[in-house]
Amino acid sequence: MAELMPFPAAPLLCEARIDNEAIELYWEDGERARLPSVWLRDHCPCTTCRHLQTRERLFIPLDEPVPPIEVQLEAGHLQLRWADGHLSQFAAGWLYQRRPEAPAESALPPRKPWCESFTPVRVAHADIFTPRGETAWLEALLRDGLVLLDGGPLADEEVSRIAERIGPQRPTNFGARFDVRSKPNPNNAAYTSIGLALHTDLPNWRQPPDIQLLYCLQNEAEGGESLFADGFQVAETLRQQAPEHFRLLSELAIDFRFQDETQDIATRAPIIECDANGEVVEIRFNNWIRDTLRLPAEQMAAWYRAYRHFWTLLHSPRYQIDFALAPGGMVAFDNRRVLHGRRAFDPNTGARHLQGTYLDRDMLESRLRVLARNS
Repeated sequence: MAELMPFPAAPLLCEARIDNEAIELYWEDGERARLPSVWLRDHCPCTTCRHLQTRERLFIPLDEPVPPIEVQLEAGHLQLRWADGHLSQFAAGWLYQRRPEAPAESALPPRKPWCESFTPVRVAHADIFTPRGETAWLEALLRDGLVLLDGGPLADEEVSRIAERIGPQRPTNFGARFDVRSKPNPNNAAYTSIGLALHTDLPNWRQPPDIQLLYCLQNEAEGGESLFADGFQVAETLRQQAPEHFRLLSELAIDFRFQDETQDIATRAPIIECDANGEVVEIRFNNWIRDTLRLPAEQMAAWYRAYRHFWTLLHSPRYQIDFALAPGGMVAFDNRRVLHGRRAFDPNTGARHLQGTYLDRDMLESRLRVLARNS
């Protein structure tokens, strides 16, 4: 029986029959589905219609298919014979997973807003190199937008080693992997010792990096505690408290721009982005690289009121968590959801050195699907 992909145990088919231009299917557990003939022909898994090694589709659905002339079950699986003699065989479990009434994919955890008692999940460094520990780390990061890793080695490029278990590092104008420490002639506030208000990184990019990893190699200086807030949670609070403020920040695009001697990267987007259903899907918030506010003059005062309201909520202790990263520890967070910052530190009291990189969310989701498939 040909398959497109492995699938977990599922009931077998107990009945199948032609119904106009569709096939009615009935499984042993009582589930049923009606699948159009055109869909079944398009998804035929045979090696004529799919590449033998890659399983990529070769069939091109240009012609209107004639309904199959023969439908039968073989050991509980579906077999169709088409008018041109082509034979299609479908595993009952594959069809069960893909029936229109099937629940959404369960391998990926839904995003969960923080509550006031939110405490980040902690995973031991050694455990992330096991399927169970890596799964727990990925699920927490995708669900909560933030997860901690403890007890790692004080090794240069360890952050890259961890990232590349998931996928390729996402390069930016700061490189594929960057060092966060105070240095002379900085081109970014992160490379100073000043406190950093909550922000998302690189909102001046058309598609900012999804996931940020920050690995601590040294943290002997006084101060420098890390700050985080769930932008989705705070945006929903803003919507409840002041719907007009939420509307202004989610509908009015503003300019973000980064400039130094070699780069000039800019884009225009709202601070809060919603999908077609009105759900918050992205936060762009970085006061340093907000460019000149280009809005109609009659909208500016209202926009600034909305911005101040959002800023005040974000920086309220009610919505923040803070902690000091220990050497060998790493924080990973969703850069398009969770805002981060730090308190000022005194470089005269000791060294502070973090290494960071970015990953695409697609690679995290892919890795979690592979782990679920192989478990």
